[in-house]
Amino acid sequence: MKEKLAGIVGGMTADYADLRYEENRKTRISFRGERLVEVASYETSGGHVRAYAKGGKAVASFSDPERAGPMAEAVATSAALAGERRDKPLRLATAPTITEAFPIESPRDARRASVQEKLDLVAHYNEMILREPTVATTEANYDEFVSHRIFVNSEGAAVEYDIVVANILGFIVTKRDGVMQRVRFAFGGNEDFGRLQDRDAELEERIAVGRRLLAAEPAKAGLFPVILDPSESGVFIHEAFGHLSEADGLQNNPAFREKLRIGEPLGKPLLNVFDDPTIPGLPGTYAIDDEGVLGVRTPLITEGVLSGRLHSRETAAEFDEPLSGNMRAVDAFNTPVVRMSNICIEAGSDAFEDMVASIDRGYYLVGAKGGQTSGDQFTFGAQWGFKIEDGRLGPMVRDINMSGELFATLRAISQVGDAIEGSERGGCGKAGQMNRLSGKATPHIKIDQVTIGGV
Repeated sequence: MKEKLAGIVGGMTADYADLRYEENRKTRISFRGERLVEVASYETSGGHVRAYAKGGKAVASFSDPERAGPMAEAVATSAALAGERRDKPLRLATAPTITEAFPIESPRDARRASVQEKLDLVAHYNEMILREPTVATTEANYDEFVSHRIFVNSEGAAVEYDIVVANILGFIVTKRDGVMQRVRFAFGGNEDFGRLQDRDAELEERIAVGRRLLAAEPAKAGLFPVILDPSESGVFIHEAFGHLSEADGLQNNPAFREKLRIGEPLGKPLLNVFDDPTIPGLPGTYAIDDEGVLGVRTPLITEGVLSGRLHSRETAAEFDEPLSGNMRAVDAFNTPVVRMSNICIEAGSDAFEDMVASIDRGYYLVGAKGGQTSGDQFTFGAQWGFKIEDGRLGPMVRDINMSGELFATLRAISQVGDAIEGSERGGCGKAGQMNRLSGKATPHIKIDQVTIGGV
């Protein structure tokens, strides 16, 4: 297959062309309450071809390998036509020509675990949750994605690589006296099935949180200093800042390009942020991206100053900046986009206890609950939190979220914790592509002032 694809790309009438072919399998096992509602496995295969010609670009996907040749030539013709109408020709940064294989190696590969073993494990965790008297219902899922990919380009690159990611995840829904709360849990996030096993103690802790939240008071609205736990700080840096470091979003946005010039001060010298697909064990870890570029650690904020951004070959040429290996696609039917791998905040020197002691009246936010961003404005929820009163942790609170403006909030980060925790479940829905290979590793951080939504 690799030789056939290389021949097709080599024969295209384009300045540059590449072709990615992949075979994918998705496995899903789902419980809702006591009911097993799904045991399914889906297999798909197909390819994606890109061409750059006369300054233009065109892309197409196909499912039948026999259609690869005719599709490729049509894409080359379309790219040339598009180039005729561009005021500014598209260019690609020079990249090394890679001719290697990058197989997955794991002590307990999820691909080798049986469906029965996966079903039994999800059922075990679901039954644990249902034994809690306050639980109204559950959602417990096994989610696995396996992909074998071949990438070739007209410069001679020829790469084979694998993607394997397995998760157990879901919700614990508790209810009492008209109050209902939902707490998330997630284990895994890479190819190692062993990480999904023997997690009873952590699940018991989440069940206890769901029970305690029923007696918690809602948070009070207002302006407060906050401490974010690693889960919440990871979502904050991913959503509020990380997407603005992806160069394809800035490529045609002159206002944000001006705000985010390399060398621009964004925070205090204690703030260091980087993206790194080479960290073992995180959901966003990979060797090579879907453009045939090796993944590397990329500093984004260094001592409070914007020091880099994430690129494709096209955006690296546009910005005249180094390649980062961040061009990735969910599957063959989507064109790659620039996206984070594992976005990280470097550990600082502050102990959690010292952060708490520095706050007279504020909140400690725990457990990411999703959110949304619009430009430089953000809103995020927390699964639960705690009041901080007179430098001490107080009672648990629920129904808590925070919002603010990115640049003011980055400047308001005044303490950074001395220990990093990595996320297990990954995910990012940029460009309508829910990519599982997107991780985070961050410490606690203190923000001097954000808007807390509550009652």
